[in-house]
Amino acid sequence: MRNKQLLYSLAIAGISLGTAWAIRGHFGHTYGAAWAGSIIAIVIVLLARRADWYAKVFPLALASAAGWGIGGIISYGIVVGYGRSTDFTNAYYGFLMLFVIGSLFGLLGGGLFGLTLADQPSKPVKWHRLLTEITAGSVVFYYLFTEELGWLMTPPRSEAWAACVGMVAAMFWYMFRHQQFGAIRVTIFSGLGAGFGFSFGNFLQVMGSVSGIHFNFWNVMEYSIGFFGGAGMAYGTFTAQWPEGRQDVHKHKLIVPLGILLLVVPLWVWEQSFSTKRIGNILTSIEGLFDIHTLTSFSQWGSFLLLIAAAGYWFYYFFKKQKSDLISISYHDIFRFLVSHLTLYAVFSILITGAYLSFYRIEQYLYLVNIVALSVLISKLHPDFSPKRIDIKRWITNFIFILIVIALFTAVAISSHEDLAYSQTRF
Repeated sequence: MRNKQLLYSLAIAGISLGTAWAIRGHFGHTYGAAWAGSIIAIVIVLLARRADWYAKVFPLALASAAGWGIGGIISYGIVVGYGRSTDFTNAYYGFLMLFVIGSLFGLLGGGLFGLTLADQPSKPVKWHRLLTEITAGSVVFYYLFTEELGWLMTPPRSEAWAACVGMVAAMFWYMFRHQQFGAIRVTIFSGLGAGFGFSFGNFLQVMGSVSGIHFNFWNVMEYSIGFFGGAGMAYGTFTAQWPEGRQDVHKHKLIVPLGILLLVVPLWVWEQSFSTKRIGNILTSIEGLFDIHTLTSFSQWGSFLLLIAAAGYWFYYFFKKQKSDLISISYHDIFRFLVSHLTLYAVFSILITGAYLSFYRIEQYLYLVNIVALSVLISKLHPDFSPKRIDIKRWITNFIFILIVIALFTAVAISSHEDLAYSQTRF
C-alpha cells in the first residue's frame, strides 16, 4: 500500500460500487444488482487508463453486471435477522452467512470481469464451455447441498446460494485449468471484500438500530458491501498482470453489450419497480400530498423517458455519429457514459422513493454527493499496476483473520442490545 495512488483509487472504486449498491437497495433482485455491477467495471477501466481496456469497456461492464447480478437470486432477509440476535451462536451464524453471501456476489462479479479482461485472441476464454460448466455446477451443487446433505442456510426461504456456490466452483475449476491467474486474483479479492463488507455492514446496521439515530441503516449495510467489494475488485485488478489487446473495436460488437446495459437492464428495473401500487403506497406515506395519481404518473413516465433518452443518445453517438466501422473509445467517452449511467440510476431511486418531494430520505441526496465526488476525483488518479503472485497460504491467513474479526464484532453487537425488532433465531 505504499502506492498512494493505488490506495486512493481503491477508495474511489469503493465509493462507486458502494453508491450503486446502496441505490440498488431500492430495487433489489438480479436486475438491481446487474446495474450496480456494471458501474464498478467502468470505474476500474477509467482508473486503469489503458486504451486496450477502453475498447472492451462495454463487454467488461456486461460481464461484471452478469456476475454481480447472478448473486441477486440469493435470499438474505432472514440471515440479516440472525445478526440481530442476542446470543453469540445465532448472531455469529448470521454475520458469517452474510460473509458467504457477499462473497458469492463478489466472486461471480469479479470472476466474470477478470475472465473478460484476460480474454485475448492469443489465449481466448472458451465461453461456451465455461457457461456449460457453470450451469452444470449450479445444478449439481444445489441438489447436493440442499437435497442430499440437507444444508439449509435460511429456511424456509430460497436456498439459491447453493447454486451460486456451484457456479463459483465451476468457474475456479476453469480458471485453474486454463491458468487464468489474473482472473483468479480479481475473483478472490472481490469475494473477500464483498463478503467482509456485507457482514460488517450488518454489524453497522445493528449498531445503528441501537443508537436510535433516524437513518436508513439498511442502506448503510448495502453501501458497505459495495464499498469493500468494489475496493477488493479494484485491488485484485491492479495487482495482477494482464495481456495487451487491441485499442479499437468494430461497432457491431457494441450492439449486444450496449443494448443490454442501456435497454434490457434499465427496462427490467423499470418494469419490476415502477408499479402504480408501489409508488402510490410510498407517496401516500408522505404528508401533505394529495394528487397521488399525477405524481405516480410523473415518476413512471419520467423514469421511462429518461431511460429511452439516455439509450437513444448513446446509440446515436456510437452508431451514427461515429462514421467508421472501426472506432476507438476514448477516456472522455467512458467518463461521460459512467456519469450518465450512474446518475440515471440515482434519479430512478429518487423518483421511486418520492425523495424529490421532501428531504425525508436524506440518503438519496448523499448518492448525488457521492456521484459528484466520484466525477471530480476519478480523473486525478492513475494507479500503477504492481503484479503479485498467487499466494494461497496468505489468502487462507486473510480468510481466518476475517473470521476472527467477524467474531469480535459479533461479541460487540450482542452486548449492545436486548431484543431487537426483526431478529431471527436459527438454532
